[in-house]
Amino acid sequence: MTERDINRVIEMAWEDRTPFDAIFFQFGLTEKEVIQLMRTELKLNSWKRWRKRVQGRNTKHVAKRDFLVGRHKCSRQRSISQNKVT
Repeated sequence: MTERDINRVIEMAWEDRTPFDAIFFQFGLTEKEVIQLMRTELKLNSWKRWRKRVQGRNTKHVAKRDFLVGRHKCSRQRSISQNKVT
């Protein structure tokens, strides 16, 4: 994996609403592999903080979610098309 890919996986792993399934779909890493990557790439205290945050969080697992759509969109948010705000 490139450094850019590793940074993106770390970013996705920190996001509360991004499930491990999305990381697997995009990068081919299982939950265990993401945990191992986080352990090797983060400082010890950061890893412990992330691990504590992720454990028991239903939004990180698609099967445990109590909602169908994983993305929130504010009613006042404008749509984006072709990289231009419309």
